Amino acid sequence: MHIDWAALGQVFGVSLVVTVGLVGIFTLGIVGASSASSASADGGTKAGVLARTGAYACYALCAAAVGYGIFLIVG
Repeated sequence: MHIDWAALGQVFGVSLVVTVGLVGIFTLGIVGASSASSASADGGTKAGVLARTGAYACYALCAAAVGYGIFLIVG
């Protein structure tokens, strides 16, 4: 049995980068949602609307990445 260590290393590296990236994007979504809720408590400024929009964009990007991963596994 032969193991292609270079390919295994590439898979590990890509998996690590994508995982850290998705966690970072999801964290930005949480921070944006938190900022939006605190801004709406202060009177609902434009910053709150932008923070909420950014949070939704981060969540949508995470959902798209998960959907693409499922597509790759199934297809």
